[in-house]
Amino acid sequence: MGTISMLFLVPLVVKSQDFLKGSEVHGNMQADATYYLADPKTGITDSTLAGELIRMNAFTEVNYSLGNFTAGLRFEAYLPPLVGYSAQYNGVGVPYWYVNYKNDFIDVTAGNFYEQFGYGMIFRTYQEWTLGYDNSLRGLRVKVTPVKGITFKGVYGVQRYYWEPYKDYNRGIVKGFDADFYLNDIFKSLNDAKVKLTLGGSFVSNYQRETIKDIPSDGKILALKLPQNVSNYGGRFNLNIGDFNMFSEYAHIINDPTAMNNYIYKNGDGLFTNLSYSKPGLGISLMSKWIDNMSYKSDRALTNNMLNINYLPAITKEHSYALASMYPYSTQPNGEAGISGTVTLHFPKNSTLGGKTGLSVTGNFSQVNGLNKKQVSDTTYIGQIGTLGYSSGFWSVGDVVYFQDANLEVNKKFGKKWKGIFTYLYQTYNKDVIEAHAPGDYGTIYSQIGIADIEWKITKKHTLRWEVQGLWTKQDKGNWAAALVEFTISPSWFVSVVDQFNYGNSVASQQLNYYTLGAGYNYNSTRISVSYGRQREGIICVGGVCRYVPATNGLTLTFSSSF
Repeated sequence: MGTISMLFLVPLVVKSQDFLKGSEVHGNMQADATYYLADPKTGITDSTLAGELIRMNAFTEVNYSLGNFTAGLRFEAYLPPLVGYSAQYNGVGVPYWYVNYKNDFIDVTAGNFYEQFGYGMIFRTYQEWTLGYDNSLRGLRVKVTPVKGITFKGVYGVQRYYWEPYKDYNRGIVKGFDADFYLNDIFKSLNDAKVKLTLGGSFVSNYQRETIKDIPSDGKILALKLPQNVSNYGGRFNLNIGDFNMFSEYAHIINDPTAMNNYIYKNGDGLFTNLSYSKPGLGISLMSKWIDNMSYKSDRALTNNMLNINYLPAITKEHSYALASMYPYSTQPNGEAGISGTVTLHFPKNSTLGGKTGLSVTGNFSQVNGLNKKQVSDTTYIGQIGTLGYSSGFWSVGDVVYFQDANLEVNKKFGKKWKGIFTYLYQTYNKDVIEAHAPGDYGTIYSQIGIADIEWKITKKHTLRWEVQGLWTKQDKGNWAAALVEFTISPSWFVSVVDQFNYGNSVASQQLNYYTLGAGYNYNSTRISVSYGRQREGIICVGGVCRYVPATNGLTLTFSSSF
């Protein structure tokens, strides 16, 4: 109880203190707690829960500012962590704190910080609470703006790894430099030009002390000589011409033998490009991504999501509906090539297609393939430990499809009180590759998904919303149906009933309903909700970074607030 009390008392105590006139205190907090119940039908027993039936993830973050100075900290508690989160989070403490000074010329931070160079392919630190992901850097960050249009950044530190203190053998020291040049601000003659151009470049190095590592291979022990400094560098540009915009970033990693790539010595390369065009009634976006051996961690022995120094952007669409997101795509750092395109059309009110209320239609297509990898020599196989691994040409695309998603969404109002969103998807999901199973274990899943989301605004304060979803496939667990009914009393209350039914499972005993009853209350910036029911097993992804979620059953309470 002491830890829970501290979560709520910290912001009250800090806020109540008038440290100095003109200072400000703000922050936020969240607590997610679940009381788990055994459920034999889903295979959940007391033993699988290890007897820890009550679990909680919670944090309180407080930020204090006075003039050019800012300081803050985040207190976290995992008592123990919710099912599906790493057991290494178990405990309480302050894993994040910082002090900052900022003016028009310089911005200096000591402590923990989140930073990104360009689109992140070279360097990105960030937190995602729903994934249990945090790779903040603890050390020093300096930003300098010597003249208008030029920005330099420098970072130095070590990444967070759960609660483990830094030791010179458990993760590396990350150092980086970044520069941005906004040409239209630098040159007065270009200040009002229609063509706008920004150039940028980055360099990052990871120092890990380990130099020799013994790796089992083909019944032998290989003593591999490992590089202590591994660098990642590249450049980018952003071009804007009226309604047209183009961004592209290239990154290159010097050979980095790790557990992720089976300790090969091949260099890594990545190229991301985004083209967009926008005008009233029309939006077009085209993206491409080519990734070749681009895993970059501050500990080469890790194979999970933690300690990523860089970020490999996702180009596939992230769906919010339950069945549409049942088979999400997880970025494959060892090699992938993908394209994505989105077209949005808006037909205004009183037009031929828009009718009296208007109509929006969005079409999206994305596909990701493996690379065309070839043997380096006749005496080595692709990916062999201690070799160059394989060869691949620039933008080489293989024949194996990892993922494909074609979807169409129609958004339509039917008078003042009714509106609907109607979606159709066709997805291809290579489960063996995406979820790292042995070839042939599950194969490729082909699914069709249909969704109808209808909202009825009964009065100004009362709204009723329905969702009906269907997923049809002959692979994996077969067909699914899902439904949701949600009633909202604005601005405070909501109640909902959700069910996902695996009626097409080939195993009759697994044709289960995953139901959830929920309710919540909002007051200003505070929200409290409670739900009871089953959660199906699956994968949650945010931006191509994913975590596995096992099946659970129980009562969940969530509280969040900001001040």
